[in-house]
Amino acid sequence: MPPVTVTATVLNEVEEVAGLVATLTRQTLAPKEVIVVDGGSTDGTWEWLEAARSKYPNLIAIRDESCNLKASRGPIARGRNVGIAAATSQVVACADAGCIYGPEWLGRLTAPILNGSAEYSLGGSCIDPADQTIWDLASAPFFGLKQNADGTTKSCTARSMAFRKDLWQRVGGFPETSFLGEDTMFDLQVRKLVTPAYAERAQAIYRPRHTLPSALSMMARYGVADGVLGTRRSRLLRNLLRCVAEVVAIVVVPRTVIPLVAVLLLEIYFAFRLDWSSFGKHATLRQMGARLLYSLLVPWIVTWNQAVGELTKTNRPNRQNA
Repeated sequence: MPPVTVTATVLNEVEEVAGLVATLTRQTLAPKEVIVVDGGSTDGTWEWLEAARSKYPNLIAIRDESCNLKASRGPIARGRNVGIAAATSQVVACADAGCIYGPEWLGRLTAPILNGSAEYSLGGSCIDPADQTIWDLASAPFFGLKQNADGTTKSCTARSMAFRKDLWQRVGGFPETSFLGEDTMFDLQVRKLVTPAYAERAQAIYRPRHTLPSALSMMARYGVADGVLGTRRSRLLRNLLRCVAEVVAIVVVPRTVIPLVAVLLLEIYFAFRLDWSSFGKHATLRQMGARLLYSLLVPWIVTWNQAVGELTKTNRPNRQNA
């Protein structure tokens, strides 16, 4: 069996790094090395990594202070590239802080590559059923997150992604031009060369622990990033049209309520269409209300922030880089 390297990049993740490293090093398909690139943490993350090397012999910790927003336009992409460049295996899997990984994750994710049927494999991510908030559930489908770690997903998130190292070299690595969206841009370049495999039950288990403000803030950052990159303009148009439709429906209420009823029915559809089979069967009225509220706010958040990104070409930092 060819050896596999797992890489991740972290910055100020002292509360998450222990779970990340522990679950990555305890895979049934044991990785040859787990490379964690620290972008200059000041909260104790780096000190934890240094101490953990005695407990985890295959853990390689690299501190590179160019992998933060003060030094690079694309610090996450740079951290990924630094880790992958240091990998000694020809098969590399990407993971992320804020996630934990089931023991079968690496074997399932890399199986299409190791058996020779693919050069690139995607696993996607799901929210942690044991550690989720109502706003994690409300926002999950809008961030490409599944409710359960089963089946397949076509999400190109680098929380669960694997490829041959020479493929990464052929596309020039992850693009270090934008704060967010580096995995989407990498995926677009890779698909010009190869077709991805979608691994069964290989989701990263993500624990965002959102409140309503944090879930909206995350959507805003992604909207700005899309604007900076000039990507997903069709999505911007769709959300702008939703905003216009809502305003028009309210304005004409004194004359007729039919447009408002039609818009509300469409918004209910948009809120639940992506995961009704898993969410709708078990959701409480409170959870459904939270999902509908978040869905109603999404077009306004996306439209405004993507337009801001297009005009300013400046990304919004996250908590770790603030």
